[in-house]
Amino acid sequence: MNIDPKEKEKFNKIAEEWWDSSGKFAPLHKINPLRANYISDRADIDNRQILDVACGGGLLTEALFKKGGIVSGIDISDVAIHTAKNHAASANIDINYVLGEAEELLPENKGRFDVVTCLEAIEHVPDPNQLVKTCSDLCKKDGDIFFSTINRNPKSFLFAIIGAEYILNLLPKGTHEYEKFIKPSELTTMMENNGLVVKELTGMSYNPLTKNYWLGKNVDVNYLIHAKKI
Repeated sequence: MNIDPKEKEKFNKIAEEWWDSSGKFAPLHKINPLRANYISDRADIDNRQILDVACGGGLLTEALFKKGGIVSGIDISDVAIHTAKNHAASANIDINYVLGEAEELLPENKGRFDVVTCLEAIEHVPDPNQLVKTCSDLCKKDGDIFFSTINRNPKSFLFAIIGAEYILNLLPKGTHEYEKFIKPSELTTMMENNGLVVKELTGMSYNPLTKNYWLGKNVDVNYLIHAKKI
């Protein structure tokens, strides 16, 4: 099992707050349109089979559904999946939510999905390479895969932990562990070793004064990677 029990407990405690745009997941509400547009601009979403790995309460999952995708979401948090199902039902949104690890979808769903997303999750698992392999196995040949995570350097420690968790209170204290952050070069190597060709590396930045997020070339802290399955 590619699960850290402490990480699961951490997110279970706050999972009921997923859809509170001013609560503990407020930053995800801010960046969700950026992430969803980034994906739909680079992959054919309409009427395609999409899997959102570590979907949480379904923010990205619902956004991709609204862009025309046939979407499934999987997460290890029973509270998050319950929250996601309830929110989708209240909005009359048809999404297939599954409680469990992405690995449990194999081998039955090998090569099934046109698009696989795994955002803000890989830095929370014991074996990142295993998660990359699983996402690759679930993706069709010529399909699209998207990861997002946090770089590992002094600047990311200052911004993503000290700034976001202790000064600005954007995230609950203890959300991230610096040693689990992943450099773009490390994630690129994992992806290439698992049958993926990286197409683009994009940074995500935040201005604490204007409280605005934007995508750009700076990958010092948060970044997204788009790859194709070969």
